[in-house]
Amino acid sequence: MPTVVHAGIAHLYFELIHPFEDGNGRIGRTNAEKALAVGARQSLTTALSSTIERDKKAYYQASERVNSSLDITEWLLYFSQKILEAQGYVQQMITFVVYKARYFGTYRVRLNDRQTKVALRLFREGLTGFSGGLSAENYIRIAKTSRATATRDLAEMVELGALMKQGKLRHTRYYLPADARLSAEKPHE
Repeated sequence: MPTVVHAGIAHLYFELIHPFEDGNGRIGRTNAEKALAVGARQSLTTALSSTIERDKKAYYQASERVNSSLDITEWLLYFSQKILEAQGYVQQMITFVVYKARYFGTYRVRLNDRQTKVALRLFREGLTGFSGGLSAENYIRIAKTSRATATRDLAEMVELGALMKQGKLRHTRYYLPADARLSAEKPHE
């Protein structure tokens, strides 16, 4: 039996049995991840649980359809798609972590403490990025500094290549270079 099918069935059957009052979904996803690792004959890094959590409604709908028809084909298709999405997410996260390491390898000694604090805050947003980009006001709040210092720091970061600038005046926003959220290319040196 293919590993993905085995993992999907293990998860589904645990859910259908529903032995506990709470936590069945988490345990079922853990069972599925274990079945995937056993089938691959190595430990795996998956994001199956968080991928399913992002759209629990679809998850419940897929498992509910099995309850009414006893045909698990749709469930296995749903589950297989979630595994692919989870692995895609893991690949993006690895790329992001590599980019972050390269970024700080390049810029750490060239940034002051305020700039480093702000860069770390930008990276903390992960793959989704800093909503709407970093504004001067955001910089002032994060770095706990004056407007003049923020302006100098931001200009220096742009000049170094540690940030990219978009827009003008009040609409100016700053982003990590090369859209760091999805890029593992080596940053500017």
